[in-house]
Formats: sequence, structure tokens, C-alpha cells
Amino acid sequence: MNIYLGIDIGTSGTKTIAMAEDGTILAESSATYPALHPKPLWSEQDPEHWWKATVKTVRGVVKAAKAKPEDVKAIGLSGQMHGSVFLDKDDQVIRPALLWNDQRTAAECEEIETRAGGRKNLIKMVANPALTGFTAPKILWLRNNEPKNFDRLAKVLLPKDDIRRRLTGEYATEVSDASGMLLLDVAKRNWSTQLLSKLELDPSLLGTVYESEDVTGTLTKQAAKQLGLTTDCVVVGGAGDCAANALGNGVVKKGILASSLGTSGVMFVHSDEMAADPEGRLHTFCHAVRGKWHMMGVTLCAAGTLEWFVQKLCSEMRSTRGKGDPYSLLMKEAESVPCGSEGLMVLPYLAGERTPHADPDARGCFIGITLKHERAHLTRAIMEGVTYSLRESLEVLNEMNIPVRQVRAGGGGAKSPLWRQMQADVFGKKVVTLNAEQGPAYGVALLAATGAGAYKNIQEACAATIREVSETKPDRAAKKYYDKAFPVYQDLYRALKDDFKKLGRLDD
Repeated sequence: MNIYLGIDIGTSGTKTIAMAEDGTILAESSATYPALHPKPLWSEQDPEHWWKATVKTVRGVVKAAKAKPEDVKAIGLSGQMHGSVFLDKDDQVIRPALLWNDQRTAAECEEIETRAGGRKNLIKMVANPALTGFTAPKILWLRNNEPKNFDRLAKVLLPKDDIRRRLTGEYATEVSDASGMLLLDVAKRNWSTQLLSKLELDPSLLGTVYESEDVTGTLTKQAAKQLGLTTDCVVVGGAGDCAANALGNGVVKKGILASSLGTSGVMFVHSDEMAADPEGRLHTFCHAVRGKWHMMGVTLCAAGTLEWFVQKLCSEMRSTRGKGDPYSLLMKEAESVPCGSEGLMVLPYLAGERTPHADPDARGCFIGITLKHERAHLTRAIMEGVTYSLRESLEVLNEMNIPVRQVRAGGGGAKSPLWRQMQADVFGKKVVTLNAEQGPAYGVALLAATGAGAYKNIQEACAATIREVSETKPDRAAKKYYDKAFPVYQDLYRALKDDFKKLGRLDD
């Protein structure tokens, strides 16, 4: 039997799946780890946790699948995008990695735009503006704030690519994840020597760029021994988690949009040509489909907002054993609340916001609370606020005349029928679910199979393995309500934008 592994190095944990050649999932395993928040709006992680989780989950799926070491032919890697692993010349991690939702680099974003000759010039070079979550500002932050650490710097790798280094010994990345570093010439699909020069960064800091299905190396003897595999196992380029999730949802042709509700929320659409938003509200990145691109909008704290609500404000639900999953219980309560949560709205900006505002100072808000409101209202309002935030990305796609015929729902939030219906109503689009629910891990397992020769290309792999299993159509009355409420949601951010900045300065 030929088996292909998909490994997704996420923010809260790593998930690995073992997939047969026909797309059947043979086994899956997960391992969690913590994030560090040493200051407000800072977010870091220890890369060693990713490696330990990788070893644990790979061994777990190989055992569960009852596979022989030689059965595993290829590995595909996915991971949280933008994170910065800083290595010295001896491959020692210099400091904890700064993550995608870290907001400390506002000054460095301004520096990048200034060095580039303005935002428009920057977008011409790398198709995107400078945003706090991206990798390039993190490198400059290290140079500006920890000069001794910067002097030790030999390599900068993304999270999944640090796992690749430990698997193969190679310093490499691939086009979809590299696009989010703000250092890639997205049109030419290689590093932007022009921007690197303007930022005074040595190109040797970066790994070799591959297409996503390309083989980037084979397991070293040490890695093969740790994982219980063989050195014949190849490792393909893989993809950033957003592009990998899109592959897992079969978004490999135009007209299909993937809506992912994980810790962050992502609206992802395929494009045969590169088309950048001149205002930089959407990301334009290389797709994990050879020679193709995608546009993407990101809500930094999507299902993460609901997770915060459960962890910080509903602790009694977490400690009550035998009464069911707290998220399911909250969803059930929220079903009893009408559209609009009886006048309560939520701005889900607990970690700042990315699309369309690119505002690290944005804060989360409950607006319109009255004595009438109960926990169920707060739950539904959080879900509605997150869905409104995703719709803002859809509105930009509409402005750019990017066709969207169908929305494919993924991520943990897509398991909720209520949230799927809410997406259909707020977006005004049919929402479908698929037979594959493993998201990014499944997408890169398909890339692994493609790279190992099981399929001609990733389009063929998706066509052979992915099918629709359910659909949710918009409710006419609910859509009418949300169309009326959505502009109110948009106005709230505009009204509070300056106040968010004032709040952030109070403790200076």
C-alpha cells in the first residue's frame, strides 16, 4: 500500500493524517501546545513544540494505520503562515518565533513602505502592503529591537519550513507560504531582489523557493529513525495553511470560494491570473496550484473569538463534566435567538484586524447590550460579527469583479449547521460542505501524492478525491435582515477607529 502523510503545524496544535492513494483517510493524530503572550498583542511560540508534536503525530498515524515504514512514500507540509523562526549558523533557534497574529511591528511596516517608496510601489513589487502579521516586518523588528540576536541571524524560516529542515536538512519553502513573507515577487514566483535590497536584507537569509508539489528533499537518517520511516520517503513543498485548506476543499478553479472558520477566518478564491487589489485590502499570493494565484481576506480572530468567550467567560461550562461539549451547548442556546441578536453586535477584533482594515490597534467590542440580553445573545452576536467580518472580504472581491458562484465551508466553525446557515444568509450564497474535513492536512497529503507521482497534477488529485456532501441555501428573510444590518456593522468600525488608537495609548 502507498501511503501519503499530511502534516499541518497549526497555532494551537499539529495535526497529521495518513491517506491512501484514493484519498481515503486511514488515520489521524493531533497534539497541542501553548502560545506565549508576553505583552498585549504579542504572540510567540517555541518551535521545539512543533517538532515534538510532529514526531508524536507521525508515529501515531503510522501505528494506527498499521503501516510499514516503507509504505509511507511522501510527506506534505502545511502550517500557520507568516511566523518567523530565527536560526543562527548552527541551526539553533535564537528566540521564540513571532506568530501570524503578533501585532508588535507597526513601526516596521511603516519603515518597509518608506524604504519601498510608498505603499503603491511596495504593492507593485510584492503584490501586497506591509502588514504587522507578515514575516518581513518581524525580521526588521529583530534588527531594530534585538540587535544582538539579529547579529546571530543566519536563516529565517516559516513554521512548516523549519519542520522541513528537521526532516530533510534543506532550507526550502514553496510559493504559497513564501508569498506571505512580503519578500516574494508574487508575479515571478521568486524572491524580490529589489525589495530585499531596499530593506538591506541578505537573500542568503531565505530558503530556496519551490512549487508546492515539487519534491524538496528526502528524510535524513536521523529524522527517519525518529519518525519510524525510511530515507526513501520524499518531502514535497506543501503549502501555507490557507492554500492547503483550499486544496482540501477542491478550490483549484475559478468561481469557487473557500470560507474557513478556524482560529482565524479566511476567504480564499482561486485566480488563473495575478490580480492585486490596488488598495491592498486583500492578499494576492501564489496558489499551491502550479502557475496559479489566489486572493485572500483574513479575519484574525474568527472562531478564536468564540474560543476566548468559552475560555474566559464561560469557565463553568468547561468544568461541568458529562453535559456535553461547551461549544455545542452554546450553539444550541444561540439557535433560540433571532437574527441580529436583538440589537447586539460584536466587532471580533480581539487580535487587531487584517482585512479590510489592516489595523493592529482595533479592539473587540460588544455593542448594544441591554438588560434583555443573555449568554445566548452574546454567542450568536459573536458568530454574526465574525461572519460580517468575512463578508467584508467578499465585498472587495465583488468590487474587483472576481466571480464567486459557490462557497465551500471549512474549519471547525463549518461543523456547526447554525454557522453554515449564517454564512449562507450573510453572504447570500449557497454554502456546501465536502467529504474531506481534515482541511490543510488533507490538502498537503494530496500534494504529497501528486509529488510522488500518484496523480498528474493537483487538479487531478482533487477531482479524484473530493465531492460535495451537503448544501445550505440562503434563507430569504434572514438574508434581507443581514443585508440591512451589514452597513451598520461597517459603520461601527469607522466610528471607533480613532478611539481604538486612543485606548492603545492610555498605558504608554
